[in-house]
Amino acid sequence: MFIKDQIKTIKKNDPAIHSIFEVFLYPSFKAQVYYKISSFFYKKKLFFLARLISEHAKRRTGIEIHPGAKIGKNLFIDHGNGVVIGETAIIGNNVVMFHGVTLGGLGNIKGKRHPTIKDNVYIGCGAKILGNITIGENAKIGAGSVVLKDVNPNSTVIGIPGKEIK
Repeated sequence: MFIKDQIKTIKKNDPAIHSIFEVFLYPSFKAQVYYKISSFFYKKKLFFLARLISEHAKRRTGIEIHPGAKIGKNLFIDHGNGVVIGETAIIGNNVVMFHGVTLGGLGNIKGKRHPTIKDNVYIGCGAKILGNITIGENAKIGAGSVVLKDVNPNSTVIGIPGKEIK
């Protein structure tokens, strides 16, 4: 099911794809396969093995997804290099993000310290979304933005610090 969903997601989001077999070459696809495996071991409390797999994935793909993160269906990471998804990040369904995106924490806080990204969110390249904040459904985060506060559903945020635009 995951492979079929990823083929559909990549075909829908990337006009450069010419064959379904190209999906297997995409760093995003590979990183998410590694993530699924590492997350399985993380949930079994085999933390070292989970992190070993995720570190291997990071070196192979340039995409760092902590095995503790929660990722919904149809995540599309275009290009992917430099993407970081932290341990307590939650990503909804049909999220699109580009290279250089960080879903990170702010310091040595215990508990939930990474963002929650709701369904159908678009995150431009180089955006940094930091802390235990929520990005609402259908929101758009502009390239290079630094977001430190909650974002309302159906809104667009740009800049440093990120501000909602009309």
